[in-house]
Amino acid sequence: MSESINGLVVVAIMRDEARIWTSGVEPGTKPESLRAPSEKARHHHVREAQHHHGHDTDHRSSIFYESISESVGAAHSILLVGHGRGKANEMLNLTQYWERKRPDIAQKVVGAIDSDLESLTRDQVLALVRDWFEQNREFI
Repeated sequence: MSESINGLVVVAIMRDEARIWTSGVEPGTKPESLRAPSEKARHHHVREAQHHHGHDTDHRSSIFYESISESVGAAHSILLVGHGRGKANEMLNLTQYWERKRPDIAQKVVGAIDSDLESLTRDQVLALVRDWFEQNREFI
């Protein structure tokens, strides 16, 4: 199966972590893990409630998204896996970042899987990807 998915990079993104598979989606394949910069290291005078309701500029997101961009830049095609709604939808936020700042990468996105990502194991994520690929083979 990995030969048929050659060139497909999978990015599973959550608020504080992105798991990136660049070498196939067979069970047991280990992803690269990127962590978002810690908010605790940043000194700011915005209350936590304000930060979570969008009253603070989130500079750490661009650093996080750019590190993901560096990891997937050479990909032929990208499949996103994520979850969340509204401002908590990191998959949508990453896509919008790429559309604005990295259109070269945005055009490589071939699909997105919305799932309860935090409750899935790595192998379950890979099974979702393989199922998606079987249903969308002609688009890659």
